[in-house]
Amino acid sequence: MADIKGYNMPDELYYHEEHSWARVEGTKVTVGMTDMFQKEAGDIVFVDLPEEEDEVSQGETCGKIQSRKWIGKLVAPVSGEILEINEEMEEDTGLINTDPYGDGWILVIEAEDEDGLQSELKNLIHGDAVQDFIDKEIAKTEEEKAKAE
Repeated sequence: MADIKGYNMPDELYYHEEHSWARVEGTKVTVGMTDMFQKEAGDIVFVDLPEEEDEVSQGETCGKIQSRKWIGKLVAPVSGEILEINEEMEEDTGLINTDPYGDGWILVIEAEDEDGLQSELKNLIHGDAVQDFIDKEIAKTEEEKAKAE
């Protein structure tokens, strides 16, 4: 697990610029929200999820995540069919805060095929690019805070 500026960003995951993460196992992709997202959002109070068997496209907003501060969007990091949603979220949305990469997973997408999935993964942030992504996001957050003051 990589700790980047106080944010836990596991090396094996792929990240979308809207802060969803993807854990790839064959053509099954487990999706959740990053540690940075949950820390910036604060306590998650409501999650609006898509239905199982819904089709999603990479980059499409497929759900909403609400904290006491604001409403964020859940963006599909890859295309495919929603295979499973985390039923635990209905009872305890705080799992995103307490365990964003474990029990706080949100849904599983079944990609159509391995080749399509591999080409979509190239559009996501992975490896050395994660450090730059976090640096840019921190700079953006600091800019927004400065404008608000």
